[in-house]
Amino acid sequence: FLFFFHPLSKQKAQRYEAVKWVLVFAIGVCTGLVGLFVDFFVRLFTQLKFQVVQSSVEECTEKGCLALSLLELLGFNLTFVFLASLLVLIQPVAAGSGIPEIKCYLNGVKVPGVVRLRTVVCKATGVLFSVAGGLFVGKEGPMIHSGAVVGAGLPQFQSISLRKIQFNFPYFCSDRDKRDFVSAGAAAGVAAAFGAPIGGTLFSLEEGSSFWNQGLTWKVLFCSMAATFTLNFFRSGIQFGSWGSFQLPGLLNFGEFKCSESDKKCHLWTAVDLGFFILMGIVGGLLGATFNCLNKRLAKYRMRNVHPKPKLVRVLESLLVSLTTTVMVFVASMVLGECRQISSSRHGGNDTLSLQDISEDVNSSIKTFFCPNETYNDMATLFFNPQESAILQLFHQDGTFSPVTLSLFFLLYFLLSCWTYGISVPSGLFVPSLLCGAAFGRLVANLLKSYIGLDHIYSGTFALIGAAAFLGGVVRMTISLTVILIESTNEITYGLPIMVTLMVAKWTGDFFNKGIYDIHVNLRGVPLLEWETGMEMDKLQASDIMEPNLTYVYPHTRIQSLVSILRTTVHHAFPVVTENRGNEREFMKGNQLISNNIKFKKSSILTRAGEQRKRSQSMKSYPSSELRNMCDEHIATEEPPEKEDLLQQMLERRYTPYPNLYPDQSPSEEWTMEERFRPLTFHGLILRSQLVTLLDRGVCYSESQSSASQPRLSHAEMLEDYPHYPDIHDLDLTLLNPRMIVDVTPYMNPSPFTVSPNTHVSQVFNLFRTMGLRHLPVVNAVGEVVGIITRHNLTHEFLQARLRQHYQTI
Repeated sequence: FLFFFHPLSKQKAQRYEAVKWVLVFAIGVCTGLVGLFVDFFVRLFTQLKFQVVQSSVEECTEKGCLALSLLELLGFNLTFVFLASLLVLIQPVAAGSGIPEIKCYLNGVKVPGVVRLRTVVCKATGVLFSVAGGLFVGKEGPMIHSGAVVGAGLPQFQSISLRKIQFNFPYFCSDRDKRDFVSAGAAAGVAAAFGAPIGGTLFSLEEGSSFWNQGLTWKVLFCSMAATFTLNFFRSGIQFGSWGSFQLPGLLNFGEFKCSESDKKCHLWTAVDLGFFILMGIVGGLLGATFNCLNKRLAKYRMRNVHPKPKLVRVLESLLVSLTTTVMVFVASMVLGECRQISSSRHGGNDTLSLQDISEDVNSSIKTFFCPNETYNDMATLFFNPQESAILQLFHQDGTFSPVTLSLFFLLYFLLSCWTYGISVPSGLFVPSLLCGAAFGRLVANLLKSYIGLDHIYSGTFALIGAAAFLGGVVRMTISLTVILIESTNEITYGLPIMVTLMVAKWTGDFFNKGIYDIHVNLRGVPLLEWETGMEMDKLQASDIMEPNLTYVYPHTRIQSLVSILRTTVHHAFPVVTENRGNEREFMKGNQLISNNIKFKKSSILTRAGEQRKRSQSMKSYPSSELRNMCDEHIATEEPPEKEDLLQQMLERRYTPYPNLYPDQSPSEEWTMEERFRPLTFHGLILRSQLVTLLDRGVCYSESQSSASQPRLSHAEMLEDYPHYPDIHDLDLTLLNPRMIVDVTPYMNPSPFTVSPNTHVSQVFNLFRTMGLRHLPVVNAVGEVVGIITRHNLTHEFLQARLRQHYQTI
């Protein structure tokens, strides 16, 4: 068949694979450049804002005009957030982190506009305004979405937004190729965000794709490496002037964890600490479950009261969140902060740790608001810094934050970041969760030092474990998050405590609710497939979950029927069938259309006797005399063929009591159940996009002609419009005669995956998910299609409902 079988020569296959590797590298490089763009402008705008506000605060501390400083800060933040909200109005799918949308896309659900060029422009530009505007959001989450869009668009060399720019690039015109590139782009986004190429690959495997293979793993890792080193190369050159030194692997770097040489009792972590880490994992899971529960309630409130209203209301909500956040940050820094010594910090009864031993970044980011000489404001140091600097402070400053400050900071950050996630601005959740968890971990370390007297504790380790516990409790990621945190710390000795903490946090959180991304996917009603079904689902069979009410087409169908089907349904694929008739001879005499369909059915049915006859004929041509003798003996013992064809007898022997139906008739309300659900012999599956393309190109023949007179489209011609096929409602069909016939058999898939009605649901699910299917016909023992299974029929909610019905009927 022309469309599905187009073998590549060895040379073409090698060229195809080489081009794929080149494009994977290009996706990594472009994703790294997007990360560089976001990081550069976030750093620029944030420095500009904090320089102006800090000088204003220092002046107004003496003159008593702090209200003016607050107005300046509000002016910056509200302007930036307003710009971010406007960009989301242009492309609504650019809101949020984009991880739920990409997770859906890689799972097999096409979210409209999620991988468009306009989306990545609005996302990348909007997130830098969101972060610079002081909202408690991160730029790392949107990097995953941005990388996925680059992965989807770059191999196509075309965009809806740039229709006039067209390249003749004949590769990768299939959904499977596109999905592989999106997987690579998403992994590259993680790698650029955290400097973690292996973690990015595992993220794409764990959280994204429903279909995976070994070759894809290697390409995704290569793409992640390209993104990491592209970003590292340019950031090191721009910030340090040392091109090629590779000092900054990702947008977020946790720095080096190392005890002071003057403190001989200090250890990064000990076996005793592991018990505290498990307890922190439990608390992190509880906090994450609380965060998700509150955010779910907020999301439901927004869906009911904010989203149905005019779009301006969403902008006003974003500005309200920005206003509240800015006022809270300013007041907390001015009123609730404590003045701490900056010359040295006591480490229990040990020697002092001077600031010269602390990295330059940590030393330069302290704030001295309202504090006398040699002291600094600990609350302002956390709030009046970029979030990455605040995380470094909590990881690497030792003994310089009071428990009261950490408690208040954690509470404010928890509530405000929960409120912020879900408003109409591009926003990530990784960095706010890490910062919130780091404050929690630092608080635990301070309490253990002060009240239990554990002098060996390294506060940075507890801050890191707290960050992992809270982030794990919110997003419920395990393998990929473990590797991301290990790569970000560049400390393999943290592998075991991070892994244990994340597992405990996930188990604890899963007891109460799902991860934040899964919650938002469920709220949108997306049919996302889990990794596997529960054991109790094997009580169900394919016949219990399939959809028996089919919309189908015939091998030869009139144009008016195809147009009617396409305009009145939203299905993406249709079974190609023929009806079982008792008096086919009469129809073959009178109706050319029905005659063509019956002839096709006869030609496509394979019988054991017919196949043996063909093999016997071919064996006669063998040179071996022994084989010829065997064939001759076998044929001699056969009964002489009757006048009528054996296949014709077999067809007529099967009597069907259902009334006959012309293929161009539509279902009637007066039909009985038997008329509506008559037996249908299954021949293949054809996609909506293929039918639309055939109508658009006028591929048909008249009833007075043979089907051989129908024009033939090549594989390349069928894919010319990929991935933006025309809509059936936009086609101009005035030049086509509605009585003309379309022969769909050269373009359908004649051998799709099928299952028996008696197949267990677990087998159906594994076949559907591992093979990346979208439609799975259910065919009975005599070749009749009795239903079809789509991903909607395999969602957890649908299966649970069918299981309840099953128990009720027992």
